[in-house]
Amino acid sequence: MIFYEQLRGELRKLFARPRTYMGYVAFLALEALILFVYKLDGAQRASRTMLEQNGLDFDTFYSSLSISFMMILLSMFTLGSIFFALVGGDIVAKENEDGNLRLVFARPITRLRLLLVKYSAVALYTFTFVMFVGITGYLMAGAAVGFPGGLFVFEPKMKIFSAFPNWADGITRLGMGAVGIGISMITLSSIAFMFSCLRIKPAAATIVTLAILFVDMILQNFPFFKPYEEYFVTYRMSSWLFLLEKHIDWPKIAESYIILGGLNATLFIIGWLAFQTRDFKT
Repeated sequence: MIFYEQLRGELRKLFARPRTYMGYVAFLALEALILFVYKLDGAQRASRTMLEQNGLDFDTFYSSLSISFMMILLSMFTLGSIFFALVGGDIVAKENEDGNLRLVFARPITRLRLLLVKYSAVALYTFTFVMFVGITGYLMAGAAVGFPGGLFVFEPKMKIFSAFPNWADGITRLGMGAVGIGISMITLSSIAFMFSCLRIKPAAATIVTLAILFVDMILQNFPFFKPYEEYFVTYRMSSWLFLLEKHIDWPKIAESYIILGGLNATLFIIGWLAFQTRDFKT
């Protein structure tokens, strides 16, 4: 019970910072821009050509579900990673920079308990942010092109191609995908959280996290590393796309999320051990 009270207080403190809301505003603007592009005649002609070449009906699959999927696919690993790294890199380092941690440790609370509360707040923020993007993207797309229609999924990098003409099947799969990417992005926040626990500035923690993410993504695209793609973090984080396959390979998905869960735990332990050795009294 005390843990949840502390978590609620941490969430209040987190959402009291203006930078926490920057991501929501940025994504609403991005969603509006993507919708504007999808309403252009050129974009519709390109979509019609691709769908009809694959034997799919344009009126069925040019829908709010398909556009919502593209919004998540195009934005979450680029724009979303910036805000997750920013919040995760701030959560501990910023309080140390402001001198708040010395006041916190004046109370009877262990460092492990403090980090567990802060990590839980970051993970909760990450997951709910992804849900916010998915829901608002779908509502905005529905207002623009209408809510009926199926779901078309095409992602050549992960070799995903599937179509769900029934709206109920499409919304179920899109919801599963949103939950999957929400869990995946916690790994990015975990990397930022680990660096935030070190003796480092908040901006440095954010920059190093983004550098690791983008280097991982760039190296993964080199043909030489293709046989080793399963060892890249961003490849495992992209496993949410397998939830949108026509026939879901649950063992493959479970393997990726077990690896990501182990990585998250390792990152937290490294951050905790580094945090334990720091001196906040002088």
